[in-house]
Amino acid sequence: MSAQRILVVGAGHVGLYAALRMSKKLRAREAEVTVVDPQPHMTYQPFLPEAAAGNISPRHSVVPLRRELKHCKIVSGAVTRIEHSRKTATVQPIIGPPLEIEYDQIIVAPGSVSRTLPIPGLREHGIGFKTIGEAIYLRNHVLDRLDVAAVTTDPETRRRALTFVFVGGGYAGIEALAEMEDMSRDALKYYPELNVGDMHWVLVEATQRVLPEVDRDMGAYTVQQLLKRGLDIRLDTRLESCVDGVVKLSDGDSFASDTIVWTAGVKPSPMLDNTDLPRDDRRRITCLPTLQVVDGDTVVEGAWSAGDCAAVPDLTGPPGTFCSPSAQHAVRQAVRMADNIRAVIRGKEPVPYKHKHVGSVASLGLHKGVAQVYGIKLKGPLAWFMHRTYHVSRIPSFNRKVRVVIDWTLAFFLRREVVALGQLHDPRDEFTEVTPKVG
Repeated sequence: MSAQRILVVGAGHVGLYAALRMSKKLRAREAEVTVVDPQPHMTYQPFLPEAAAGNISPRHSVVPLRRELKHCKIVSGAVTRIEHSRKTATVQPIIGPPLEIEYDQIIVAPGSVSRTLPIPGLREHGIGFKTIGEAIYLRNHVLDRLDVAAVTTDPETRRRALTFVFVGGGYAGIEALAEMEDMSRDALKYYPELNVGDMHWVLVEATQRVLPEVDRDMGAYTVQQLLKRGLDIRLDTRLESCVDGVVKLSDGDSFASDTIVWTAGVKPSPMLDNTDLPRDDRRRITCLPTLQVVDGDTVVEGAWSAGDCAAVPDLTGPPGTFCSPSAQHAVRQAVRMADNIRAVIRGKEPVPYKHKHVGSVASLGLHKGVAQVYGIKLKGPLAWFMHRTYHVSRIPSFNRKVRVVIDWTLAFFLRREVVALGQLHDPRDEFTEVTPKVG
């Protein structure tokens, strides 16, 4: 029997963990694992707020694929089409013509993208918070706005520069808002021209609560803590327009802002539109609890999916419910899926995925947090410590765990770095300006 060709589409939480486990649990003569992703690394998204705030180095929140997946073939490119009827995927490499990759088993895990709405001005002035690039940009941008505010003599320019708007009250929005405000508060020690009261941090949430993954009292506690810090929390409010940076809200308020961060949910990757795999009304790939792709009552042989882009039945909940799009589920699904693929290759039956969501943890800035784990509710420094402990235990590789812990340890003795490196985003501008045009 020849080795099974296993293609992994996407190297996020699902793709990386599944490929890593298969490379360890399957013999070389049993399987050849190929991983395709446009990026050379996996981003551990729960660490994006800390990377943006400077608590850890951005490099330590990503996991290099070639270092961790030594026994897998890495293809740097984007899958543009999957024809499972032919068991073929089309890949656009970073440079060069498209190529076709044939496979026997495929894991479709391209993850999700920001779920945006057709709001006037959002495309031109908003930024998401799902990638390491967006996190680094936001950090540099916020610190740059402090520089602008410190030097300007125009009150309106100062107000605009110091107004920071975050849309979405889920984990991404709350943690990003809290960490960036915490960082900016630290940075103001070096700006005698500014004080904390000059900054205007706004959270816009369309529902009547934040952190829907935890009980209402924990969400209410989070709002209370943010209000104590002087943040402007707008619940049951929608962003209606931000043309030219002028934010207009459904409550009738309007103000100018240079910083509009969109964290209002995610949707499955649009790459799935170019596949012949079955999907539900939310455009997720339909799956069995075994993480096999299913079309109605028929198993799609050789196709597997999990994570944000998959509709995986939650066997611990009422009938008809699905696993939430969380890193907690994605990592565990990846391990179960890898073991199921190994079982199928060896002629055994796959095992259904079943995991009860144990709870959630969230950071609200340095030494501040909320946690609800196994029904136990924690607040303040203890919840913050649990948040850090949990996530350092989940990030792949001993190398990354050590680097993150070292970053945190140094932060106890050294002041946080609060310098903007805005030139990272346009590195050729200065060189282009001084180089003469030819012709």
